[in-house]
Amino acid sequence: MSTFFSDTTWICLAVPTVLCGTVFCKYKKSSGQLWNWMVCLAGLCAVCLLILSPFWGLILFSLSCFLMYTYLSGQELLPVDQKAVLVTGGDCGLGHALCKYLDELGFTVFAGVLNENGPGAEELRRTCSPRLSVLQMDVTKPVQIKDAYSKVAAMLQDRGLWAVVNNAGVLGFPSDGELLPMTDYKQCMAVNFFGTVEVTKTFLPLLRKSKGRLVNVSSMGGGAPMAKLASYGSSKAAVTMFSSVMRIELSKWGIKVVSIQPGGFRTSIAGTSDKWEKLEKDILDHLPAEVQEDYGQDYILSQRNFLLFINSGASTDFSPVLRDIQHAISAKSPFAYYTPGKAAYLWLCLAFYLPIGIYNYFAERNFGKDEPMPRALSMPNYKRKAT
Repeated sequence: MSTFFSDTTWICLAVPTVLCGTVFCKYKKSSGQLWNWMVCLAGLCAVCLLILSPFWGLILFSLSCFLMYTYLSGQELLPVDQKAVLVTGGDCGLGHALCKYLDELGFTVFAGVLNENGPGAEELRRTCSPRLSVLQMDVTKPVQIKDAYSKVAAMLQDRGLWAVVNNAGVLGFPSDGELLPMTDYKQCMAVNFFGTVEVTKTFLPLLRKSKGRLVNVSSMGGGAPMAKLASYGSSKAAVTMFSSVMRIELSKWGIKVVSIQPGGFRTSIAGTSDKWEKLEKDILDHLPAEVQEDYGQDYILSQRNFLLFINSGASTDFSPVLRDIQHAISAKSPFAYYTPGKAAYLWLCLAFYLPIGIYNYFAERNFGKDEPMPRALSMPNYKRKAT
């Protein structure tokens, strides 16, 4: 009997090792999401061995590996075959890099831009192949979206559009939610959420023809609460939920819906110093006197330091996001979620699984440890004036 258990143990260890090694070697460059799967599998192995008996723990682990191998075997990339992809927000940052990347891979790219005569659009025309077309498309203007749809449909004729990548987004001014003016909330929702919905609804008829992909770029901040990002995080959380609902509804049409939740990447989404100064002035001009007194002008003006903080830790290498989006567009069975970027997957897991108090502790330690205090909280004897 002991020999039987010994042999079974070795088999249970060998099979998952071979399967996982095969998957890893074959698909390790296709998507960073594979690393997350490996980490989860290693965690599952540890839990199984701790909770169950060694024999049943290894059996369950081997079965999990086999199921994982079966699922990941569908990650083989489909040929480009002149597939057409629409990308919004192609003027700069991630969208600009994505348009170039997909063009280099051989896709027919439609680059939706905020300003078709701007430097970003001109650079795309100059550096990319004739397959790339620049389209004027402010995602907050339905007329421009419909006009872009007409041009894309005319160029594709009966081919259909293989993928829509809703990338256009704005960050707003990171600050305490109470300090942000309603215009900031409305702008984030208008661009990040309503723009995504409007583009999706407009181009879905072309996606149904191809049974293609809808790829929505959300954010780690849409799933893991982060201080200073009330307007941005709320809009991205709406994008994530919209993607989840559409994934269910569009499955009957053969359309696969993917949500990209990147971590920190240094793009131009934060805006310029001039824009920061304008937003600071808007906050100071519209705050009620009582709120401004409690927080203090020094605290309000210090909020721009958070932009410098997040930029200092952000990556300038977009390749993890680009590869994940390529995988979402091209894989036979893409993942529902991708979390490219340093610790993005970890933070989302912490937010989902940890008790709220513990998560808040880690979030404050990592993102608010050098945060100055509002004026009222830094003065123990401060008394709010009666109104």
